[in-house]
Amino acid sequence: MKLSDYLDKGASLGPGAPCLVEGDTVLSYADVQALSHRVAGALARDGIEPGAKVGILSANHAIAFACVFGIARRGAVWCPINPRNELAENRALLELFDCELLIFHRAFAPMVAELGIPRTVCLDELEDWLAEPGGTAGPVDDLAMLVGTGGTTGLPKGVMLTTRNLETMTALTLMGYPFSGRPAYLALAPLTHAAGVLCFPVLALGGRIVVMPKPDVGQFLALIEAERITHTFLPPTLIYMLLGHEAIGTTDLSSLQCFWYGAAPMSTARLEEALRVIGPMAQLFGQTEAPMMVSMLPPAEHYRADGTVATERLASAGRPSPLTTVAIMDPETGALLGTGERGEIVVRGSLVMAGYYSDPEATAAASRHGWHHTGDIGYLDGDGYLFIVDRLKDMIITGGFNVYSAEVEQALMQHPAVRDCAVVGLPDEKWGERVTAVVEPGADVQPDELVAFVKARIGSVKAPKQIELWPELPRSRIGKVLKSDIRARLLTRP
Repeated sequence: MKLSDYLDKGASLGPGAPCLVEGDTVLSYADVQALSHRVAGALARDGIEPGAKVGILSANHAIAFACVFGIARRGAVWCPINPRNELAENRALLELFDCELLIFHRAFAPMVAELGIPRTVCLDELEDWLAEPGGTAGPVDDLAMLVGTGGTTGLPKGVMLTTRNLETMTALTLMGYPFSGRPAYLALAPLTHAAGVLCFPVLALGGRIVVMPKPDVGQFLALIEAERITHTFLPPTLIYMLLGHEAIGTTDLSSLQCFWYGAAPMSTARLEEALRVIGPMAQLFGQTEAPMMVSMLPPAEHYRADGTVATERLASAGRPSPLTTVAIMDPETGALLGTGERGEIVVRGSLVMAGYYSDPEATAAASRHGWHHTGDIGYLDGDGYLFIVDRLKDMIITGGFNVYSAEVEQALMQHPAVRDCAVVGLPDEKWGERVTAVVEPGADVQPDELVAFVKARIGSVKAPKQIELWPELPRSRIGKVLKSDIRARLLTRP
C-alpha cells in the first residue's frame, strides 16, 4: 500500500468524516484526498518523477501532513525533516537524500534560504503552486520514506522504509492494541517521528487526527476531553509533565482506549502512577530501522489476571510482536543466546528497513549474520518479555530524541578552554536519560558557559543537562578515555 492508500481506505468509510483537525480547521477525508491529488499534479508538472525524494520541513501542521499523501500519490518518497535540527544537519540530510523539492513552513524560511535545495514551496504559497488533479499518479514505488538518523559519529544516515515496512507496522498496531469504533488520535509529539507513522492505522479505520502545532500539556488535556480522544502517543518526559499538571485530576479521560509511551526509558514508579491516573497505558518499542512495533506491551498486559498492576513487567519492553522474530545474540560471535542471557537484541521480519540509503557498508554492518542489529543490549525472560538493559552504541535517548555523544563531544571540543571531554547518558526521572559531559579544562571556564556554547552549535536538545569539570579523564594504557569508568563514578557518587 502507498501511504495515500491509507487515506483512500479511510475515505471509503465516509468521505465527509473529519480527517485532519487543527484548531478551527477541519479537513474531511474528501478535502485531504482532493489536496493530495493537486499536490501530485503539481509534482508531476514540475518534473518530480516517481521515486524522487521530496522533503517536508515543518512543525506539526495539518496542511503539511496532508502534503505527505500527495507525495505518495505521485509515487515519490516522503523525507520528513526534523524541525529541531540545526542548519548543518538538515543540509547534510537533504544532500544525502538527493532531495529534489522541499515543502516548508514559513517559520523556517531563513533556514531554507541557506539549504541550497533547487526547488522549494512555502505552505503559505501552496495554493498558487497546486495543480488541478488528473492523471498524475505514479506507480507504487517500494520506497515510501527516507528518514534521517545518525551513527556514533553523529554523521547522518538515511533509513529506507518501504511500503511493506509501514504496512507491517500498521498491521501490528491494529493487531496488538485496542481499537473500537472510529478512533480519534491526538498528535502533540512531532509528526516527523513516531507520532506521524502512528497516523496510518488511524486513517485506515476512518479516524480523525487532531494536530497540535505547539507542545502545550494543558491544551493536550483539554483536547482529550473536548475531542473525545481515543489514542495518543507521548515520550516519557511529556508524560511526567502531564502527571504533574494541575488539570490532570479534573480532566475527563474516559474516552482513552490506548495511550502509547515509548522512544525513551520510562520510570516504573511514574508508569504505575500513570496507570492509576490516566488508565490505558501501552508501550511500544522499535527504532527508525524497524519502526515502532518490534515489541509491544498493550494496556491489558500491564495488569495481572487478578487486576493488580504487573510490576514485574513494567520495566520490560513487552513481548515481540507477532510478525517479527526477536533474538538475543552474542555481539562478538554471532551465536544466539538462551532465555535470561544478555546480549544484543536482533530482529528479523518485514518490519525491518530495506537498508541505509547510499551506504552499503552501514547496511551490511547492521544486517550481519542475517539479523538486524538494534545496538541495544537486553534479554528475554521465561515468559517471552523483552528487557532492555544497556546499549552497545554511545547513543543517548533524552526526551524521546536520539543524541549521539560524539556529536556533543565535537561541539564541546570547539571551545578553547576544553582540553578533552566525554559525554555519557545518565538515568533521569524527567528526560529518561540526561546528556552529561565531563570536561578536562585547559583554562578557566564555567559549566553554564559551556552549555550555552554547545546550544548555539547543535541546539538545546543535544546540549548537556549536566557538566562536570575534572582535572583528568580516566584513560586506558593506550590513552583511550574510559567512559564506563566515568559513568560508574557518576552513578556511585552520593
